[in-house]
Amino acid sequence: MKRKVTKAVFPVAGLGTRFLPATKSIPKEIMTLVDRPLIQYAIDEARAAGIKEFIFVTSRGKGALEDYFDHAPELENTLRKKGKKELLATLKNTNMDSGAIAYIRQHKALGLGHAVWCARRLIGNEPFAVILPDDVIAAEKPCLQQMVEAYDETGGCMVAAMEVPPEKASAYGVLDIKEDMGSMVSVRGMVEKPSVEDAPSNLAVIGRYILTPKVLNNLNKIKQGAGGEIQLTDAIAQEIQADRDVYGYRFRGQRFDCGSKAGYLQATVAFGLARPELREELSSYLDEMAAVRKAAE
Repeated sequence: MKRKVTKAVFPVAGLGTRFLPATKSIPKEIMTLVDRPLIQYAIDEARAAGIKEFIFVTSRGKGALEDYFDHAPELENTLRKKGKKELLATLKNTNMDSGAIAYIRQHKALGLGHAVWCARRLIGNEPFAVILPDDVIAAEKPCLQQMVEAYDETGGCMVAAMEVPPEKASAYGVLDIKEDMGSMVSVRGMVEKPSVEDAPSNLAVIGRYILTPKVLNNLNKIKQGAGGEIQLTDAIAQEIQADRDVYGYRFRGQRFDCGSKAGYLQATVAFGLARPELREELSSYLDEMAAVRKAAE
């Protein structure tokens, strides 16, 4: 009998150098899309998928991230006295129950595989999810929830996947497809950041995973791979070599790469337009900007 996926690892130890100088004092994960931090989108997605235990792999300077999930009694009392019930409800969603969230330090930046390995003692012998907060996915049904429902049917390891232009494959882990079953593909192999000519497909892995504890055993033995880092895809590829099932899941939704400035700005506009109270004013401004640019050309 397959065990339910109730634990999720959030690798948040990165320095966010692409967003300096802001990230000199602000963890990238609490930068906001409209009025919610990136990490809140990840937490909400995990909750929708049935996750009960949240494991953060952090580093020095992430104190503000930890504080974000703590209770704020003074702020709550002030809102309560002023009758701000909607804001109180919004604030409640940011609170995490004692014992539901744990923080592990990654002392050296040795890659995603190493970050996941750092959480091994808290994961134990259970299947677990990995969510990269940089990848924000707008979807009617949250991406990880889609994956958990598919995992209940298949077991094994599963990675979220999307099609990318061939010239961009070198920025991703890319799947070598054994069998294409529509929303699901059976995976023959995985190549981390291949050149255009070496990419086995244009189906790229993005920041959602459901993994078996066997992957942790693989990480125990793995050496540095592409970029001098310990690659999670290498550990998953070992499951394929051991003839264990690995699947790619074509999720339904739009992914934004909020680890890049352009992707972050695109997400800000998209999520702003999705808000009824902001849509009209923001849309009018964008139309005006487009008209000004066209006139200038």
